[in-house]
Amino acid sequence: MNRTLVIIGHGMVGHRLVEEVRERDPEQHWRIVVLGEEPSPAYDRVGLSAYMTETTAEELVLTGQEVHQDERVRLCTGVGAERVDPQSSTVLTTAGESLHYDALVLATGSRPFVPPVEGADLPGCHVYRTLDDLDGIRSASESGAEGVVVGGGLLGLEAADALRKLGMRPHVVELAPRLMPVQVDEGGGAVLGRLVGDLGLEVHTGAAVDSVHKGDHGGVSAVSLTDGTVIDTELLVFSAGIRPRDDLAESAGLERGQRGGFLVDNGCRTGQPGIWAIGECAAVEGRCHGLVAPGYQMASAVADQLTGRGETEFGGADDATKLKLVGVDVASFGDAHGRSDGALEVTYANNAAGTYAKLVLDDDATTLLGGVLVGDAETYNTLRPLVGRPLPAAPEQLLFPDAGGGGGTTGALPDDATVCSCHNVSKADIAGVISTGQAEDVAGIKSCTKAGTGCGSCVPMLKGLLDEAGVVTSNALCEHFPQSRSELFEIVRATGITSFSELISRYGTGRGCDICKPAVASILAGLSDSHILDDEQATLQDTNDRFLANMQRNGTYSVVPRVPAGEITPDKLITLGQVATEFGLYTKITGGQRVDLFGARVEQLPEIWRRLVDAGFESGHAYGKALRTVKSCVGTDWCRYGVQDSVTMAIQLELRYRGLRAPHKIKAGVSGCARECAEARSKDFGVIATEKGWNLYVGGNGGFNPRHAGLLAADLDDEQLVVLLDRFLMFYVRTAERLQRTAGWIESFDDGLEHVRAVVVDDALGIAADLEEAMARHIADYTDEWAAVLEDPDKLSRFVSFVNAPEAPDPTIEFTEERGQIRPAPIDLPTPVVGASEFSSEEVSA
Repeated sequence: MNRTLVIIGHGMVGHRLVEEVRERDPEQHWRIVVLGEEPSPAYDRVGLSAYMTETTAEELVLTGQEVHQDERVRLCTGVGAERVDPQSSTVLTTAGESLHYDALVLATGSRPFVPPVEGADLPGCHVYRTLDDLDGIRSASESGAEGVVVGGGLLGLEAADALRKLGMRPHVVELAPRLMPVQVDEGGGAVLGRLVGDLGLEVHTGAAVDSVHKGDHGGVSAVSLTDGTVIDTELLVFSAGIRPRDDLAESAGLERGQRGGFLVDNGCRTGQPGIWAIGECAAVEGRCHGLVAPGYQMASAVADQLTGRGETEFGGADDATKLKLVGVDVASFGDAHGRSDGALEVTYANNAAGTYAKLVLDDDATTLLGGVLVGDAETYNTLRPLVGRPLPAAPEQLLFPDAGGGGGTTGALPDDATVCSCHNVSKADIAGVISTGQAEDVAGIKSCTKAGTGCGSCVPMLKGLLDEAGVVTSNALCEHFPQSRSELFEIVRATGITSFSELISRYGTGRGCDICKPAVASILAGLSDSHILDDEQATLQDTNDRFLANMQRNGTYSVVPRVPAGEITPDKLITLGQVATEFGLYTKITGGQRVDLFGARVEQLPEIWRRLVDAGFESGHAYGKALRTVKSCVGTDWCRYGVQDSVTMAIQLELRYRGLRAPHKIKAGVSGCARECAEARSKDFGVIATEKGWNLYVGGNGGFNPRHAGLLAADLDDEQLVVLLDRFLMFYVRTAERLQRTAGWIESFDDGLEHVRAVVVDDALGIAADLEEAMARHIADYTDEWAAVLEDPDKLSRFVSFVNAPEAPDPTIEFTEERGQIRPAPIDLPTPVVGASEFSSEEVSA
């Protein structure tokens, strides 16, 4: 019989409990009801600061369709709990509904602490906790103006960085004598203060807000500090800590911890039968934990208890943190302040380089107790799992592994060391999936163990474990070239080589194969203005590029003319219909907003294309590893919701990047508003209109492994959008590997999208001008491939089924009729191989 689990709170920890129970309850014994006060479902609060300038609310959402479509789960957004009655096992919601529960889990989280100072409730005062809070801050921000953040801890520095990215000049006010007093010591705080000061933040330590002044407009006009400083500002953000939300304790008869929070034991059980508490609101044996990793561990422990997997207990919090605040690496772990009896400290400070490192050891200097890293936290992933364990090397070798001979490698970790604290995954767990062949790369480890899918700080460690296990992925393009595709691209670009034979004679071996020949052909086509069927080039192409059309299962070909943004005149539509009728072709509207004509024999292709070119059509490159389509909604031309002219933008982009040869196909979309009718975020690059301009997303795709694109830059004008796309696409063309879509290419970088943003937006490598120039050359050199074929008798001579009988059609091609159109006659064919390098149509290769 089904039982009802009610979860009050749908933050990150509440949502994790939903996932854990669903995973452990395949027989579906539990029906889950979740109450979430915010209007949106659970989102990644750890990544909240990126919402200001880099991402959208939709990207932060944690709930997928698997939850929304699960009949066991009822998610109530915008609904909280009014009171809990343990006697009747009911919860009264703020919507007036009475819910019965068999088990109740309190995941109410926390609320921001606002110091009791005069004027703290004036307009212009904000807290930093929810999406709505950040929307309010963004609306109130003014570029060039001063803003004040109260609190110099983790959230305070994140808030200050958000103001900085909005163009403001932030002041940070911290009562303690240093920034991040909980995580770093005096030495680390001093280095951190200098680093953030260099980045434009003005820091006031050892001070607090004394009063908030009211201006003539009724809102904040200035802030007075206890040290006498007065700061003129109309924006004040309180980010000075949190307090557990334990309001329901009264009605439920629950005991609170000394500093607040629902008092629970190590199993997260309250004093009332059938009621648990997890996350920031839970005072485990009197102590609340403000990080997400302990909350996840609590959710896992309670899920085990609810699904009959034993009386699992919360094993204690790992309060280690590693993050990049205002562009500065900061990490702390274990006993960072050396409070243990007899603790010894090994410190290193390099003020010139802006780095600080400290290890805390036990009294005989043999066991690592904790540490602090500021400015350079590269060794954090190795050091954190060693806390409480004997040192595998001298302290200096742990801090400087490159200089000390490898003390910082993953080999120093014992098998039971926790690598991923978010999901409690040990080194042995990861080594196990590697040794059994279940995981051959980081993506495989993530899929098998969930390691690296939380905060992401352990990802470098996953790569180290792969190296330790001897898993080596060769970058060689094939057996004939020891270089990768990206390396060959740079060789061709630097040397000016124009033929495959010269490239393989100088840099490869043998005669080549069906892997390296098309890949090199694509590189040569992308770096010169030659036609892909010129001379030796023609022999390098795969079947599709050889005939500039997609080969179908019965040996015929499809014809796909370009229709930018799906906009087409009636005359052109009539031409397509006439051509299809005359040559007896099957017609289908594709997902890329154009018309696909199927069933053409190879010798018919030039005749068909002559008709199409004369009517103003050009090649749609559906056969090539190149830009395919830029899909569009109707935008402001027709739609009452449109905020930008998406059709014109899509046409401009498709005509700009047409013919761009790449490691894999490229698909794009432009949506005229946030309703996203063009499905732009499922494309290699997607553009979504905003009131201020365009948001640019990159790295999405459909197909066998769908991915959502990530936000690269926001609120761009037309010129900015084109410049960033020029850089992004050319950076991809130059550095991606063979058959690597943009999503996989982005994931291949250590910092993923952050690295791409640094190169493309911030020009971190200083190559932006070169990338823009390369794209300009491509645009200037573009010619329609089919139009060029029709003007060249030598190229036309290739389009025959039989060289010795060029007029004879292939007698093996047969058709039947269905729904008024032709289709290939049934023949026995081997089952297509998933992942094959050639696909029959746009629909298959989404």
